[in-house]
Amino acid sequence: MLWAVLLAIVLIGAVIPGRWYLRGLRRKRLMDKPFPSGWEKILERNVSLYTHLPASLKQQLHGHIQVLLAEKNFEGCGGLEMTDEIRVTIAAQASILLLNRRPRYYPGLDSILVYPSAFLAKDITYLGNQAYLEGQAVHLGESWRQGALVLAWDTVKRGAMDLRDGQNVVLHEFAHQLDQEDGRADGAPVLAHRAQYATWARTLRNEYEQLQSKVRRGLEDVMDEYGATDPAEFFAVATETFFEKPHEMKGRHPKLYEVLKSYYKLDPLEWAEDARTKS
Repeated sequence: MLWAVLLAIVLIGAVIPGRWYLRGLRRKRLMDKPFPSGWEKILERNVSLYTHLPASLKQQLHGHIQVLLAEKNFEGCGGLEMTDEIRVTIAAQASILLLNRRPRYYPGLDSILVYPSAFLAKDITYLGNQAYLEGQAVHLGESWRQGALVLAWDTVKRGAMDLRDGQNVVLHEFAHQLDQEDGRADGAPVLAHRAQYATWARTLRNEYEQLQSKVRRGLEDVMDEYGATDPAEFFAVATETFFEKPHEMKGRHPKLYEVLKSYYKLDPLEWAEDARTKS
């Protein structure tokens, strides 16, 4: 009996690394595949952020897109017919959050469900004293902790094409996926080093409380007031702002900008400067 248990442990120990190795090989083959010219045209037409990326990051992005398209299920809902335009536009923006890092490709996510426009979803409001109000509300995107992410296609396309509005539902919902990789939606994604958590917690807590204070006083900020809802929404809104309004965020929230730059290992301010120089 003991020998059988030991053998099982050895076999399991061999199988799991073997699966990781095969998955790594499969992903490398996907990343090395030529990127279809038709897909690149979709990116140039639909994703403004893509047009500002340097060539080296575009090449990375192409590989990540091909992995996500191979590993995730994209499903049209509410009568929407799934097309390459929808899949590539969404996968590209999700892949931007993976650049320059060791990507895990959103391990808790299996399916991206896409509606033609805003959709109704269950909504729970906390009333205090352990009381909750359940109902339905109109949503443009929704990220589940396990399994699925839901998007409204018209909002996806509008946000991807407009780089200066600070609103990008794909970046927002996939930031939630990063946040949830440790099983909690608390505004603290998995960081590369344990020593980073103290700076992350201190900076985001201070910035979150400042945004809440501004919202209470009716003051505007470069970040959308929805970020004052809770720490998870703050991280998602901050991510949108970081990529779409880097000048404004750097100027008004320099510490937050530096923390996000360190986490994402990217500096969108450099791309914005290049775009200004070329224009």
